[in-house]
Amino acid sequence: MTRHLHAENLRVRLGPREVLQGVRLAVGAGWTALVGPNGAGKSTLLRALAGLQPLSGGRVALGAREGPDLHALPATERARRLAWLAQQGEVSGELTVRETVELGRIAQLGLLGTPAAADAAAVEKAMALTECSPWQHRRLHELSGGERQRVMLARVLATEAPLLLLDEPTTHLDAPHQVTLARLFRRLAHEAQPRRAVLTVLHDLPIALQADQVLVLAHGRLQASGSPRDPALQAALVRVFGGAIRIETDSRGQPRVALLLDPA
Repeated sequence: MTRHLHAENLRVRLGPREVLQGVRLAVGAGWTALVGPNGAGKSTLLRALAGLQPLSGGRVALGAREGPDLHALPATERARRLAWLAQQGEVSGELTVRETVELGRIAQLGLLGTPAAADAAAVEKAMALTECSPWQHRRLHELSGGERQRVMLARVLATEAPLLLLDEPTTHLDAPHQVTLARLFRRLAHEAQPRRAVLTVLHDLPIALQADQVLVLAHGRLQASGSPRDPALQAALVRVFGGAIRIETDSRGQPRVALLLDPA
């Protein structure tokens, strides 16, 4: 499997608290979901993997384990290699949807580059994939939270970066659009050649269990990683969520999450 990113012994301290404690992981081609309880350090880990969070120890390498140190690369080079979606994207509400998505091309063009036909095509494709083309001329302040979230994702897709790091991309979305995004993550990770790597932080466990690989984080440490069908990974999920869930298998062999509202 093609490896897009390696993290070795990652440590991050925020004030007196060590939020990440020696995290080691590899992100390969395909769709990887990062899950865990509130306060586990998921968003901090994603920021560290994007080169946006200073480390107190460890290293993030692009590509092979011996690849270039991500935090040492110029911001322009990082922008071409990976794209990042924060939980709350900060973009002016006066911009139109299309203008916002076009910002994603800065990673390829630079601030002074002149857009060409290929750039327009990338923007059109990104808007089509996130289903925001019909209202591309509306301004961001006119959109609902779910619509804005789809625009922010389109901006990320417009970069055409081979590695996508997405923090809670399903926030504000209703169930149909959550399902649409899950299908999109799978498509992005499997249809492009060479294959992309898509790493998503998710609170929605039913969606996370549709990924190729799941990473389970708790107390700043990686507790488990593997296929959603792996019994060991499923046991780790039940454990870190305090026994509040049960993982069942449907008739097709797919794992499903059930909430345990009443004690056994």
